Amino acid sequence: MKFHKKIIGNLNKCYSLAELQYRGEHCFLVAAEKQDPCYLFNEEGEKMDTVWEGPGGVMTMAQVPGTDGVFLATRKFYSPNDSLEAEIIVVKPKAEGGWETYTLCKAPFVHRFGILSRGGSCYLLVCCLKSGHEYKDDWRQKGACYGAYLPLDLEQFRGEKKLELKLIKDGMLRNHGFSKIQRGGYEAGLVGCEEGSFIFDPPAVYGADWTVTQIHSLPSSDSVLMDFDGDGKLELGCIAPFHGNSLTIYHLDEYGNYVPQWKYSAKESDTEMIHATWACEINGKPSWIVGWRKGTKDTILISWDTEEGNYKTEFIDRNTGCANAMHFKNKDGKDIIIGANREIDEIAMYTVE
Repeated sequence: MKFHKKIIGNLNKCYSLAELQYRGEHCFLVAAEKQDPCYLFNEEGEKMDTVWEGPGGVMTMAQVPGTDGVFLATRKFYSPNDSLEAEIIVVKPKAEGGWETYTLCKAPFVHRFGILSRGGSCYLLVCCLKSGHEYKDDWRQKGACYGAYLPLDLEQFRGEKKLELKLIKDGMLRNHGFSKIQRGGYEAGLVGCEEGSFIFDPPAVYGADWTVTQIHSLPSSDSVLMDFDGDGKLELGCIAPFHGNSLTIYHLDEYGNYVPQWKYSAKESDTEMIHATWACEINGKPSWIVGWRKGTKDTILISWDTEEGNYKTEFIDRNTGCANAMHFKNKDGKDIIIGANREIDEIAMYTVE
């Protein structure tokens, strides 16, 4: 594949990415990790608006389903040592122009979240990196995952009333990874932490319980599930350990266990702090976009080579330190990759051929 790069903007410590349907147009958001802005772009990579100037601390953003431009975002998560005041906010476009925000719920140390749809309802899965600390790099209080039914009417949370989060699972050390997966006709969350990789199924009907299934027991900073080799079984891709330098794909064996199938071969010092991760189909092939923030700071694409019967890697970019990546198809059917190249403060668009 060929990747044609276009630098579409610069943003100090750019980090979080999300698609947004806004006023009949397919757009995307780019927000900063620290106290910096959030920008809105159209799918051609043209900047449309500044959603806010600050504060930042944005780890995750996601559009509220069925809305025109309304989305949720984390705020005030500045680092694992500075996120006690972290929360999830509602962001809404004003009719007369501009944007307004209000707090949906307080969620100390919230790092990732997802809006999951099942049975005609939406649910919020909130993943908190840890539960508290007393000093720098204190990991004694493990992280947890919380859930909530997400009502259609979010205006009720403008005042003192806030969305109530219910504990689903605790005891999750360095609860860092989240990706949304399709599972039996509904959406579920795949969460990675030191204890392994877990699938969180939202309630089958309103009022029922969440279901948590552990599918792997080795530490994971982030995980993805996709049938890369076309055998009808979902492979598990893991970045390990927390902010680690190991990149492995596991295959489901005949006994239902995930066993190592492939590992990216590179010096550990070259792939330090692997962070960007996005599983998707590019040019019709199941693919995994991965980038790391230290070492060689490369971004690669991993896919299955049918002729060779093994995985192959291609370089999307080098020496950029991509923190997060995202893929979509534009209106012309072309595959587009957006890279938040945090280590050089660069927002990049890659057109795939």
